[in-house]
Amino acid sequence: GENYHQVFRLEPVAEIFRQNFTMLNNETDVEAFKETFQSALENDLMSFEYNEQIYYISKANKITRALLSHDAALGMIEIFDTYDESNYETIMSYDFKLASTQAILQNKDTFTFGNQEYSVSKTDGSTTIYDSAGIEYAEISDIIVNPINQELFLSVKFKTAIRQAVMKGEEFFDFTHENGETISYEVAIGNANIYVKRETIVELISTFELPSSNHYLGLDNNGMDVMTRLMHGGQISLLVGFVVIGIEIFIGVILGGISGYFGGLVDTIIMRFIDLFNSIPFFPVVLILGSVMDTLQVDSLTRIYILMAILGLLGWPGIARIVRGQILTLREQEFMVATEATGIRTSRRIFKHLIPNIMPLLIVQATAGLGSIIITEATLGFLGLGVKYPLASWGSIINTASDAYVMTNFWFMWVPAGGLILFTVLGFNFVGDGLRDAYDPKMKR
Repeated sequence: GENYHQVFRLEPVAEIFRQNFTMLNNETDVEAFKETFQSALENDLMSFEYNEQIYYISKANKITRALLSHDAALGMIEIFDTYDESNYETIMSYDFKLASTQAILQNKDTFTFGNQEYSVSKTDGSTTIYDSAGIEYAEISDIIVNPINQELFLSVKFKTAIRQAVMKGEEFFDFTHENGETISYEVAIGNANIYVKRETIVELISTFELPSSNHYLGLDNNGMDVMTRLMHGGQISLLVGFVVIGIEIFIGVILGGISGYFGGLVDTIIMRFIDLFNSIPFFPVVLILGSVMDTLQVDSLTRIYILMAILGLLGWPGIARIVRGQILTLREQEFMVATEATGIRTSRRIFKHLIPNIMPLLIVQATAGLGSIIITEATLGFLGLGVKYPLASWGSIINTASDAYVMTNFWFMWVPAGGLILFTVLGFNFVGDGLRDAYDPKMKR
């Protein structure tokens, strides 16, 4: 229910004040116009036609005026209902409303708009417009019925039921929709408008509940169990870590291996390509992509895949440099000379004999890198750029601490997630240090 006003730009042409007729513009045949004007008044018409122009009759303050409408009318009252949603724009256009309104005011049974002829039928205070095929095209009524949500299409039958309930003064009415569902509606008056309401199911949830025997870590701001969210969030955080490190190793081993083995021009091209990736600012890129995904309303699951791809594509140059450096050393060893002498193809030399010799170093690098990836994902989640609700990650759970009130009063919503990130990263770092010590020959005595 919004309010619409009928706004015409009308130019006064003539007026009758206390039976005195006065022309207000330069009409040539005053008597003929006066006769047509008087005839329209005697027949109680709202408008009349003279010299192929439509004049409207206005009565106010004991003065009766004939008004000529300008072409630049601002708008018309929206009392048109559409039978078919596909015809909405045509029916609601000013040109169609003007043509149909003029036909109704002139008591015409038909009018032409565009290339089609329409017919007009008046029954029980409402007017129905039919297209050339005799199918109901639009309905005109004195009571405007509009949906609050403009994306919702209301059928003419439903609007008619609302109007009948309003005119009868009913507080409730039932309506059966096209899907066969019968719903009871309430008619309520508020702020000079009439609102049609229906009962909806509202589910009350408990939020910010302290830890108890039912919920060991309490409930969050959405009424979800914090412990359950932590377990599901851990799956996503660890999944992101393992997938990202896998992407980094896959790209880094291939490019680093090719660069280190061939050297020369190939090495120079690949290293400049690596330098290009190293020059890309990480957080500005992530901020831009996060804003794009928010604008496109990307769903939560798809955001996880995109996040993993971004972290993997921006993090492989470091591993590629390590692989290149190791292969530059190993390719001069005797066993590589033997592989060349036996005629083994190049791809087999790289991936069968060189890469396995640097696998211990890659394992150490990957284990140590898992912790930093989890922290990066948690940082993005805290900034609102990572995993979105309803899915969870440890970083997105900690995001609730961005509210000072939650951080100071509901420790159970962010402290457990922070502790899990801390212990997980420490654990991977300890494993990485242990593997490095185990594979480092200098540590052995």
